[in-house]
Amino acid sequence: MITLYHCSSARSFRPLWTLEEMGLPCDLKMLPFPPRALAKEYLGINPLGTIPFMIDGDTRMSESAAICQYLVERHGPSPLAVAKDEPAYGAWLNFLHFGEATLTVPQTIVLRYTHLEPPERRLPQAVEDYRIVFHGRLKKLEPLLAREEFLCAGRFTAADIVVGYAMLLAERLSLDDGFTPAVRAYWERLQRRDGFQRAMAHQERAAREQGVAPTPHRRS
Repeated sequence: MITLYHCSSARSFRPLWTLEEMGLPCDLKMLPFPPRALAKEYLGINPLGTIPFMIDGDTRMSESAAICQYLVERHGPSPLAVAKDEPAYGAWLNFLHFGEATLTVPQTIVLRYTHLEPPERRLPQAVEDYRIVFHGRLKKLEPLLAREEFLCAGRFTAADIVVGYAMLLAERLSLDDGFTPAVRAYWERLQRRDGFQRAMAHQERAAREQGVAPTPHRRS
């Protein structure tokens, strides 16, 4: 049984969504956000205090996009993976990293200086600067998504999960006002997927059963 440490709708939602798309069971351990501050015992499992953290036998992983790639390749075959001999393999790898390194990094600056820092340490100028950065990077997807249903290989893949999570986080941080038309339509398609809806239901059910409050940084 795969064990996944998770905070509601945080980066760990990527592997949870992947697991649900693949129909793989997991032991979902819910944590309050941020766990490094609110669940000190978790540091004994993951000294970084970050989520996700996945345990699969002897394998231990803490990077959300890498876990998605691991799951679809190790526990496949799965259409969520793109094989090395497929023409879209390079694009698939690129989008797996684009979703985290290019899209989510500026979002974490916004998150930190709007929710995580105490009021006296919040930096409105940094929030506005990185809002602009995020919107500029997201616009690069508009031409592709105006002509394609998904990012690569002509099908839904793990790359769509990694990039799609950035759109979920954008909604939670009120950054979705910068969604261009094709990007917004793409995000709406992703939310209609059974796997996405199962993942949302799974985290809500697990949080309720384990007595963990929802992650506080939600849109008002």
